[in-house]
Amino acid sequence: MRTNYLLLVGVVLFSLAAFITGVAFAAEEDGFKPIFDGKTLDGWKAPNMSYWSVEDGAITGRSTKEHPVKSNQFIVWQLGEVDDFELKLKYRIMGTPSANSGVQVRSSVQKDGHVAGYQADIDKAGRWAGALYDERGRGMLATRGQKTMIDTDGKKTSTSIGDSDALMANINKDGWNEYHIKALGNTIALSINGKVTATVIDHDEKNKDRSGVLALQLHAGPPMAVQFKDVQLKRLNMCQCKKVIMVAGPRSHGYGSHEHNAGWLLLAKMLNENMRGVHATVYTNGWPRDPTAFDNADAVAIFCDGGGGHVVMRHLEQMDKLAKKGVGIGYYHYGVEIPKGRPGNYLLDWIGGYFETNWSVNPHWKADFKELPKHPITSGVKPFSIDDEWYYHMRFVKDMKNVTPILTAIPPDSTRKRRDGAHSGNPTVRARMGMPEHVAWAYERQDGGRGFGFTGGHWHWAWANDDFRRLVLNSLVWITGAKVPSDGVPSKTPTAEELEADQDYDPPGNWNRNKTQQMIDRFK
Repeated sequence: MRTNYLLLVGVVLFSLAAFITGVAFAAEEDGFKPIFDGKTLDGWKAPNMSYWSVEDGAITGRSTKEHPVKSNQFIVWQLGEVDDFELKLKYRIMGTPSANSGVQVRSSVQKDGHVAGYQADIDKAGRWAGALYDERGRGMLATRGQKTMIDTDGKKTSTSIGDSDALMANINKDGWNEYHIKALGNTIALSINGKVTATVIDHDEKNKDRSGVLALQLHAGPPMAVQFKDVQLKRLNMCQCKKVIMVAGPRSHGYGSHEHNAGWLLLAKMLNENMRGVHATVYTNGWPRDPTAFDNADAVAIFCDGGGGHVVMRHLEQMDKLAKKGVGIGYYHYGVEIPKGRPGNYLLDWIGGYFETNWSVNPHWKADFKELPKHPITSGVKPFSIDDEWYYHMRFVKDMKNVTPILTAIPPDSTRKRRDGAHSGNPTVRARMGMPEHVAWAYERQDGGRGFGFTGGHWHWAWANDDFRRLVLNSLVWITGAKVPSDGVPSKTPTAEELEADQDYDPPGNWNRNKTQQMIDRFK
């Protein structure tokens, strides 16, 4: 009898474990990930946090007679932006019939803290619930029960997709409702409690947004409360372009050098303004906290300090899974250095080469790139010379298999005469006097993914050099699998003001705009 009992218990426990595993697998397959922990506002921020709290396991926006809302208030998700995605959340709204709220997607935060852009509308009375509104923009885009087509000139044509009253009857005015928002390319569709309430197909080139912040609204007016819980995000592969995730490491050397954040923000802006087929998203100051960051990435580009403190060191397996899916991977400047052994072997697999200590070296020198190979990354790039901390004598895969050197130059002999050290010199480097060295390379992996290594990038002012900048922009496009324009990625030479923006450090006390211009002229 006891044997049968133990057998029964074992079967039950095995079945329970299988059920739990199945549920977990189903959730992972579903692709939705929570972006609110149900307990704190970690990862969410508002200009005035006094209106926001966590109550009943929900993000709660509340105004009272004693603490009224005179202008719309917003709490913004801080960990990332949204582009093509699905969002599921539950909401309820309380107060007078005029109580109003909404979910902002692909939006922008204005200087006064107001969030402008697409809004999935919510209200107590039922006039606006389920509609798509353009906050501080074009106004109502589609009321509940409408499908709206917006042409390239902004003209709207609406048709019916359901009865507004019937759709409202499906919404619980006094309780919880599930909002499902899906944005894919030009199309945004809203559903409440399983029924589509509004759809907009937006071809308005001047006013549509392909990406932006996610935020929740507390509307101005009489006392009210709105709550949001079970907030889950699923990223979708972008249907109209390739996506490159640009990870910038924390601040490092000082003003004007190793400007990971400022450099990537500048180049991402140029990509998004000039390359319709590629969308760039930047995560600053280290590894993304956004749990969905890489879910719809076609490529990942990392610009950071290296060595044991490399931002990828704690995420090697995650990166390897991306590589095995065919995601392109690029490493820039100090980012090409990682410890020898398992980390180094990963970089060999992903990009075909890396900076190996006691083998590779890191001198400053002016490289003269007299000839460039025919490759998409060199499209529109003319031979150029530029001073940088050009690392060389990389550790490459055996026989340089599938590696294409992109930038090759002969370093001055003086750079090979430094004493032995982890980065400075070694007998093998000294034996290569007068020989060419590869300082940028492209790699085509057997899995079909693409890799790129680039050892320059020490000086932030070097982005003013059109050929240097174009080559890196081309590389960011190439690793996504997108086609590089025959003349390369177009971009205007950045101004002194643009190069000074977003830097991690304040300029030295004797610095002025003339000094910035001198640096630009030096590198141009």
